[in-house]
Amino acid sequence: MALIVQKFGGSSVADAASIKRVAGRIVDTKAAGNDVVVIVSAMGDSTDELLDLAQQVSPKPPARELDMLLTAGERISMSLLAMAISDLGADARSYTGSQAGLITDSAHGAARIIDVTPGRIQEAISEGAIPIVAGFQGVAQDTKDITTLGRGGSDTTAVALAAALNASVCEIYTDVDGVFSADPRVVSKARQVPYITYEEMLELAAVGAKVLHLRCVEYARRFDLPIHVRSSFSLKEGTFVMSPQAIAAAIAEGKAMEQPIISGVAADLNDAKVTVVGVPDKPGEAAAIFRALAEASINVDMIVQNVSAASTGRTDVTFTCPQGMAQKAMQALQAQHGSIGFEELTIDEEIAKVSLVGAGMRSHPGVSATFFTALADASVNVEMISTSEIRISIVTRVEDSQRAVQALHTAFGLDADGEAVVYGGTGR
Repeated sequence: MALIVQKFGGSSVADAASIKRVAGRIVDTKAAGNDVVVIVSAMGDSTDELLDLAQQVSPKPPARELDMLLTAGERISMSLLAMAISDLGADARSYTGSQAGLITDSAHGAARIIDVTPGRIQEAISEGAIPIVAGFQGVAQDTKDITTLGRGGSDTTAVALAAALNASVCEIYTDVDGVFSADPRVVSKARQVPYITYEEMLELAAVGAKVLHLRCVEYARRFDLPIHVRSSFSLKEGTFVMSPQAIAAAIAEGKAMEQPIISGVAADLNDAKVTVVGVPDKPGEAAAIFRALAEASINVDMIVQNVSAASTGRTDVTFTCPQGMAQKAMQALQAQHGSIGFEELTIDEEIAKVSLVGAGMRSHPGVSATFFTALADASVNVEMISTSEIRISIVTRVEDSQRAVQALHTAFGLDADGEAVVYGGTGR
């Protein structure tokens, strides 16, 4: 008997009919002889609707109260799903994040899980019940306040519970048939990837792929927990996110084909580019810039420093960060204007980060040549470049991003014969 943790996203439980369909799938898994624990997101776009409602009531709602409000969405879906399962003759019990033992720090809106004590969940399993847990939420260890985990929090809830329960696999159900070589909404010929390593999935999640959240993949890698990404709208096999060793074993057993050089292409349109113009070209200036950003908790990604102008002895330092942090970054740097001595700050939010990811880059020459040739042929101008062992990223204009993704997808032979199916929602 296996213990399977299943997570269903908002598009999978968007309405009553969807909830009934999901309930049937859960009961079938239980009837096949498995223990099942389920994590659910809020129905459809209800979290966004609650956020809009909060803004109508208060322009700056207290973080504690906003978390209390937003967790209501998952409590609604968990209760309705438990009712639907009960109607099918199975015993289902709903639990909030705090009841399920999700212990977090006290950072409202972006709390991190620091411990999982799933005693009530284990008790329900031992009694033959199906626990239904509200995702995206927990309880702060110090204040005992309800917290939310931020974007992708239900994925993280599912993986954390699966690890704590020593589950065989964590199944993430979404509105596409698995992980694809590109966003099927951007590239209609995107190819489903049967197996992908944690490292490749981390890179794709970090550069804009929406199917899995970065923190959930990090958690799974830490505990070597397989993630199985599937669609709740079909019975297709989906994608396994696993360690390289597990994938190699699957290949040896004939369960998987040899891994391709490139796994996928992604675009992130949520970054901003900040340039610190006219920085004195001397030791310590870059350190002062990025120390100020660190103290303001600004997450910096790509960094470029221009060659110093001989006549002025000054240079420009450019970096990217999430759009939501760009103004905060400008304020942090402006506060240090006197000590750093730069001339001005500029910000550009009309950029996109386009990335190519694949573990095969390590051992295959010519990837960079193909990458930049494809962009040149598509008339895509490159403004910044960043690389890792298994990733190449560039910054370009927002209006060129879709063309860039499509050109790279074709250039690396990722196009499938048919068109990818998106059943609804946002790919989560």
